[in-house]
Amino acid sequence: MNFWFGLIIGLKEIGAHKFRSFLTMLGIILGVASLLSMFALTEGVARGMREMLAASGGVQRVEVNNKEPSEEKQDLAFLSPGRTMDDVAALEKGASLVDLVVPEMNQGMPISRDNKTLRLKAIGTSPGYFELGILELEEGRLLAQNDIDQVNRVVVIGSDIPGELWPENPSYRPIGESIRIMGVPYRIVGILKHYESNAAKRKREAGVSDAQLKRRMARMGKTKKKMRQYDQFWEKNHCIAVPYSTYFNDFRTASNADGSPNRKLDRLSFRVADIALFDETLTQVRSILDRTHRGIDDFGFDTREEWFDNIESSIRATRTSGSLIAGISLLVGGIGITNIMLASITERIREIGVRRAIGARRHDIFVQIVVESGVIGVIGGILGLLAATGVVQVLVLLSPVENAPIITFSAVMISFGFAVGIGVISGLYPAWKASTLDPIEALRYG
Repeated sequence: MNFWFGLIIGLKEIGAHKFRSFLTMLGIILGVASLLSMFALTEGVARGMREMLAASGGVQRVEVNNKEPSEEKQDLAFLSPGRTMDDVAALEKGASLVDLVVPEMNQGMPISRDNKTLRLKAIGTSPGYFELGILELEEGRLLAQNDIDQVNRVVVIGSDIPGELWPENPSYRPIGESIRIMGVPYRIVGILKHYESNAAKRKREAGVSDAQLKRRMARMGKTKKKMRQYDQFWEKNHCIAVPYSTYFNDFRTASNADGSPNRKLDRLSFRVADIALFDETLTQVRSILDRTHRGIDDFGFDTREEWFDNIESSIRATRTSGSLIAGISLLVGGIGITNIMLASITERIREIGVRRAIGARRHDIFVQIVVESGVIGVIGGILGLLAATGVVQVLVLLSPVENAPIITFSAVMISFGFAVGIGVISGLYPAWKASTLDPIEALRYG
């Protein structure tokens, strides 16, 4: 049995019963459309979540958090100095598995220029802050070790700051200009690159202005502060970073009870040099911090590894549940193909008997029926892909500022492969039944 001959016969059968064939394919079309749409939706959400993870420094970034000491050390908790610059010095000197340590002090402060004032979080940090946070320079320079050593009053700002402090000229890049942080003048030496999520980019391309977004949030009862959660890059674009030594001098003048300077940190982060040695790195860092914290276990680790695992497991669970739902549609479509092929065989019993009488083998009849059912699966799969593309476009239009669905080549191939597979499998039983017909009995039929 020639494959192409079977293909031609299959297409002729579909053409001879167009409406019946379309109804037969409908289950396959809906199943493929559901499956591919589900893949596209989960891929869009996954990309948005991974984008957020990457924006925070990736899996290699670990933060040292404060926590309550264990019960047996509660009475000695006062011995620990907490997170301080001594931790930074100890990690830089003794943690061979760590390639970057970043201290951070931060506090909401008035940031002003002339009569324009913003309330933002000013950050006292080291030059490694920009590398750890994946912050790139647009103009000027970043903080340098020389700024730390000489206690320079310099500041690196995010891309949105110039437009808010110089509203008369939003495109102005104020390198060398001064701004006041809590009344203290700081010279701008660098401006960071503008960061934009895929959702924000689509919003801009769709023509949704900030003013429109604010009006929409106002109708929903959202405040400006709450609006920030819609853009994970807000803090990067509103960055105010100064040398930590200058921050200590200008804003942390209070001393500890023993008269020593207050060197406490609001955040302490480090980067794992080799992700393959992740657990070993945490063990090494814990050993070092145990010494600087005088044996008090008042610290813990916030790792992105767990966040990454949660993202991947959530995506897998969503895909599995969505695939099961789409699979039901494909199963119904497969049952429809089996039924229609059985009906087709009943109508063509005499034809099958004639073919057997003139020399066609059982194998030839079997292949012909399987090819015909496979053709139904192929056409249904193609129509399902087209339907899914339309559904995805509608979803993008209805929700332009969310994580847009993304159709990938692998998702297309998997969805189409399922359609073809269901078509072929659904034709196996009818093909076997047709191939086992007795030629003499078949010729008597009708």
